[in-house]
Amino acid sequence: MSSDRLQHGDSQDDGLKLPTDLNIEKLLQHIKQLRGDHQLPLLKRYFLKPNHFDMAAESVADSCRDLRIKSLPNALGQSIDGFVSCPQKALTWANRKFLIVEEILQNQPDVICLQEVDHFKFLQTILGTQNYEGVFFPKPDSPCLYIENNNGPDGCAIFINRHKHILRNFGTHTLEVWHVQSNQVAIAVNLIIKASGREFCVCTTHLKARHSSLLSKLRNEQGRDLLHFIQKFSEGRPLLLCGDFNAEPIEPVYSTILNCEFLNLSSAYADLRRELAKNAKNDSFNGNDKVQQSIRNEPPYTTWKIREDSEICHTIDYIFYSKDQLKVKNCLEFPSDNEIGKNRIPSFQYPSDHFSLVCDFELLDSSTY
Repeated sequence: MSSDRLQHGDSQDDGLKLPTDLNIEKLLQHIKQLRGDHQLPLLKRYFLKPNHFDMAAESVADSCRDLRIKSLPNALGQSIDGFVSCPQKALTWANRKFLIVEEILQNQPDVICLQEVDHFKFLQTILGTQNYEGVFFPKPDSPCLYIENNNGPDGCAIFINRHKHILRNFGTHTLEVWHVQSNQVAIAVNLIIKASGREFCVCTTHLKARHSSLLSKLRNEQGRDLLHFIQKFSEGRPLLLCGDFNAEPIEPVYSTILNCEFLNLSSAYADLRRELAKNAKNDSFNGNDKVQQSIRNEPPYTTWKIREDSEICHTIDYIFYSKDQLKVKNCLEFPSDNEIGKNRIPSFQYPSDHFSLVCDFELLDSSTY
């Protein structure tokens, strides 16, 4: 990596032109045409609760959920991420950009949380056609800025469906470690549901990467700082906290988040998987050890990639939620080993090295804020 920052503006996608008045189905059809008929289709995924396969059941399910949230790390691509098994052409922005949009929009989320975003203007333009409003906050010293011909810094972004929600306000925060600013950031938004007037808060972040005992401690400190930022910003509203935490469930930051008394958070995927497995009565862990119960029920992986030194398959992405104010109704399952393929991700069928997390939630009647 060069020692010189190469500051560029977000201008690489300025030539993007789209037909007007496309609904989401027609936009997705148009995107597939832009990708080309010869391209492999996006990996198919299904919800954990199978009634979402049926279109009639889907409409019923939609009526009992208040929001669908999607979280996806964008992956920075060919220059710095070292994906040795992925064809270089599949890593180019030209080949990835429309596949990213297809992946984002196929589940029609109400709130979209993204990490490692270095083409915000492109996403803002194309998602704006479907009435999404976006907020972006870059890293102070993004690694993108050291890449020749970069498109500006990467950071976190949140997009909100304005058909269903009103953006009340938003806040940004650069995470601190022992009172010293780090290079990781967070965005939080307070939203109003148009249909009911009820409010909730969504926050997304991307913690420090790589593995070592020191970095594990750094992530834990970033997590502590993040929780205090969210507590102040959300002011007791139901909370959804999601992102790339770069930490397996056994790391301290996972326990720190779940044991935070002033937010009372739980992991959506772990809770729903435990419910569907119907193992609650047979748990070998007692009811007081909620962290161990949660660890047992997290999915086996949220990222599966091959780098120069190893094949990496583990869970480091989460959607945490206020369990006393929200109920998780469904989650999107992850593709199987055979479906992913021997070269793993990214690939011509999937644009990131992380699979997106998608969850449906219902606001509980007892919510007070």
